[in-house]
Amino acid sequence: MPLPPYIHNPHLTEKQKRSYYQTIFATQSGSVAAPTASLHFTSRVLKKLSTRGIDMAYITLHVGLGTFAPLEKHHLVHKKLHEESYTIDAATARLLNTAHAAGRPIIPVGTTSLRALESAYQHRHVQSGSGTTHLFITESYRHRVASGIITNFHVPRSSLLMLASSFTGRKKMLELYQHALEREFKFFSFGDGMLIV
Repeated sequence: MPLPPYIHNPHLTEKQKRSYYQTIFATQSGSVAAPTASLHFTSRVLKKLSTRGIDMAYITLHVGLGTFAPLEKHHLVHKKLHEESYTIDAATARLLNTAHAAGRPIIPVGTTSLRALESAYQHRHVQSGSGTTHLFITESYRHRVASGIITNFHVPRSSLLMLASSFTGRKKMLELYQHALEREFKFFSFGDGMLIV
């Protein structure tokens, strides 16, 4: 996959850069970018989560070029974003539906995961199979699957920031971003992550 232009460490080989800019659970080709919120997860972190009784489920995401596109007026008018494809296997759908029915929190890692899960929710269940999402999640969106999200700090005036504010409201999100700026948090792919519930 292409590397973002800001990854330019002269001390790393091309192979090392590509290794760092990849999730530990990637198995299939198809994305134009790594789903960057999951870059925070290492084998060690996953093991710790598992020992604490946190169930994990995996879906296949194919992040599209639109993830880098600026937000434009037609997105706001039509309430649709760029299209991205995903696959949810039957075992993952069962796990998610069981957790949802029991009222357990479901926390997607990343905005693409969240858009995929919300799009796959049909007839009061997360449906297994392959699909696409063009879902534009804004402050007024009412989540049907997700209880929160783990995501990176996003740039201003982006659809990703609007999605994150669907859990907090715009005013609170801007307060959190002011806090992040004052403390010099990092943005973009290798930036700081946050859990929003």
